[in-house]
Amino acid sequence: MIVIGGGLAGLAAGVALAESGWRVRLFEQRPFLGGRATSYVLPDGEHVDNCQHVTLGCCTNLEDFYRRIGAAGKIKFFDRLLFLDPQGRRGKMQAGFLPAPFHLTGSFAAFAPLSLLDKLSIARAMLDILQTQGNPADLQEKGGISMLEWLRRRGQTKRAIERFWRVVLVSALDEELDRTDARFGVDVFWKVFLSNSTGYRMGVPAVPLANLYDGCKSEIERRGGEVVLRAPVRGLKMESGELAGIRLDEGREETADAYVFAVPHAVLAELLPQSMKQSDPALSNLEKIKVAPITGVHFWFDRPVMKEPFVTLLDTTTQWIFNKTALYGDSNGQANTALTGQYLQLVISASYDLLQKPRQEIIDLCLEEVRKALPAARNAELVKATVIKEAAATFSPEPGVDRWRPRQQTSIPRLFLAGDWTDTGWPATMEGAVRSGYLAAEALLRSDGTPLKFLQPDLPPDGFIAMWLGKHTALVDSPDVRRQSTRALIGLRKNGEKSLDSETYVREPRKGDRLRRFGS
Repeated sequence: MIVIGGGLAGLAAGVALAESGWRVRLFEQRPFLGGRATSYVLPDGEHVDNCQHVTLGCCTNLEDFYRRIGAAGKIKFFDRLLFLDPQGRRGKMQAGFLPAPFHLTGSFAAFAPLSLLDKLSIARAMLDILQTQGNPADLQEKGGISMLEWLRRRGQTKRAIERFWRVVLVSALDEELDRTDARFGVDVFWKVFLSNSTGYRMGVPAVPLANLYDGCKSEIERRGGEVVLRAPVRGLKMESGELAGIRLDEGREETADAYVFAVPHAVLAELLPQSMKQSDPALSNLEKIKVAPITGVHFWFDRPVMKEPFVTLLDTTTQWIFNKTALYGDSNGQANTALTGQYLQLVISASYDLLQKPRQEIIDLCLEEVRKALPAARNAELVKATVIKEAAATFSPEPGVDRWRPRQQTSIPRLFLAGDWTDTGWPATMEGAVRSGYLAAEALLRSDGTPLKFLQPDLPPDGFIAMWLGKHTALVDSPDVRRQSTRALIGLRKNGEKSLDSETYVREPRKGDRLRRFGS
């Protein structure tokens, strides 16, 4: 079988199918793997990511994919998210001793950039998400509603919107609130911050992004397949109305028993002949899926200017600053500060306003913001800077976009689709891309009569959420058992120990025990 596209979606599909016994041939037009989540080398030998990508504790399929390709150890996870406003006030999100959904209550209550009124309005909206298990009734309105409208209906203050909801969601979904389907925004807060105490934990690659995918190529080749780089697909070969092959450069043709197209939706729309679009209505709406940009700004200073691994800026064009020198530290956690300098990467999601700006103007704007946020940068010399604009970084999660997203199995024999823009139930994320690849592999195997399951379930609820949803019906009122159960529910991690299963210490009641039931 053939996979067209070496981004996360194509790699996930290729690895899954290779493990299933198929001979996979993967064709990627660029000289490297990773698609939009990759890195490359500057002329001076410096490795730069096209944009900083992160994972979260709730991204179960991305975690599974990293494990399959041997890259899980290349991700550093952090339990604290730091925020900084222009007045120098800091806030953080960090789980405390309370179980979900109250695990972030302590840090939220002390979040200095927000007033008490802001926090009360946010709490009301969060309560609505909790009571509906992430599915408020107005999310089902025909055509969808925007996240901004959803927030206004719940009386959110202007500062709560700008310094909380927008900060989280623009970074997560790469779109402004008035152009984001509220279903995606609510889902982020349900899965990341409310249902599980570890869903918010952020994982950041400790190596250049391209280095994450070394295991993909070796895994496919080890099982008899091949990965071909610099191999753009120029067209499709059709016979009797069916897909019979792909055309590459110099008139070369390749055929297979099945094809997974894991390319951007705009590229697929150009490749597909009109007859194929007409035969499958889901393929005729690809042009209706819009795109959103991300801009990455890279600074190299002559000295260290930042101690934190990353920080989120409020009320600025710059949204995130990542301390790449610290993140690329060696296995002992010691930063590789060559010549005592420091490398920072800045991220601006939904960067529509920057697309037409000259690169030097963007550098000047961001440098001013960095020096205001990081006092140590004010006297540091900026040795080098570069700007990377991704005009079509993701698909836009605008209200109602799901009606245009096709499923992975098409009505055209032997043609399957993968890409975060396909129908995954998730927005444009690395998790969504991997999900699409797994779903495409599952669809192909079903059609072949050899079904297998690759898609991983969502991160299960824990804490009080788990009990509320019926995961736990009784807790024994034995002091030792209750203490251990509480530890398991809270998911404390000490000395690198994995959190305990919340059902580990629940036992059948014995005579003389008093039972406690949640809500009774």
